[in-house]
Amino acid sequence: MIKIYNWGRRKVYIALILLIIVISIGVIGFKFFSDYSWTDALYMTVITMSTVGFSEVHPLDENAKLFTIFLIATSVSIFAYSVSVITEYIVSKNDPKRVQYRKTQKMIHQLENHIIIIGYGRNGKQAAVKLLAYNKPFIIIEKDNDVIERYQSDQLLFLKGNATEDDVLIEAGIKNADCLICTLPEDADNLFIVLSARQINKKLKIISRASQDTSYKKIRLAGADNVIMPDRIGGDHMASLVVVPDLIEFLDNLSIVGKRSINIEEVSFEDMFDDEQERTIRTIDMRSKTGCTIIGYKSPEGEYIVNPEADTVLRPSSKIVVLGRPEQINLLNKEFNI
Repeated sequence: MIKIYNWGRRKVYIALILLIIVISIGVIGFKFFSDYSWTDALYMTVITMSTVGFSEVHPLDENAKLFTIFLIATSVSIFAYSVSVITEYIVSKNDPKRVQYRKTQKMIHQLENHIIIIGYGRNGKQAAVKLLAYNKPFIIIEKDNDVIERYQSDQLLFLKGNATEDDVLIEAGIKNADCLICTLPEDADNLFIVLSARQINKKLKIISRASQDTSYKKIRLAGADNVIMPDRIGGDHMASLVVVPDLIEFLDNLSIVGKRSINIEEVSFEDMFDDEQERTIRTIDMRSKTGCTIIGYKSPEGEYIVNPEADTVLRPSSKIVVLGRPEQINLLNKEFNI
């Protein structure tokens, strides 16, 4: 689409250059052969090129007539071509699809540290809902035009294209993206996209779906940071409802989406404190200040601690996971200006 659009503009430039060249030749020719004024020479050139049939400023001699024949023969087709190209360009700029495309391109160019979702199926929709709830900027690459027309909105930014092509990933701003979520149903497509994305952006966080157990390692080797198997997660969840139903029901009631219903939150050290001074969980006294309980800690090295001790040291680049009722989470955000 971008190439077609650029080629349309290039044709307009070519048409304008040809018009200027022909008009210049006509003006100089009439000035030279008939000793017209510059205004009269321009007038004669325009009525000759447009073939409107107006009369000459004054009768032409033999040389001027021969030049006029030459100008008509060379300029009529160029004039018609230029008018058609410019008209087509003006009409296309007002085409709703073209307007939507330009709007999409403008929004894409403004994105930075965004998330790219590949595919808008069941998993893609769930990912979009979660990202919208957290106000994360993202773009969806989808090749099915019917899906785009059905779900296109001010909140959902779509880019039509096949994500297996590098040009489409680059057009989606993968070089400036923070994360890529690959949700296509075919493992081969996910594998190819992960491999291409990792080659384009070495620092990109890549999360991919996998359907087959044999694809898990391959997608990881291709460069995915995390590989999710929805079928395995679903089966495990259903079995857990049989083994520990009350626990699973409790976990299902925990919400990490929505400003009013959120129960669990991940908070980074930098979100809570402006300096790099280390603190302990006991020192920040989060429980008494907000009512929230710290149930997890992730060290800067990536080590996870479940239910950390009060003397656990919070360091820069670390994160904590807190649990609380929605009003307690809101109080936490106000207390630490998150």
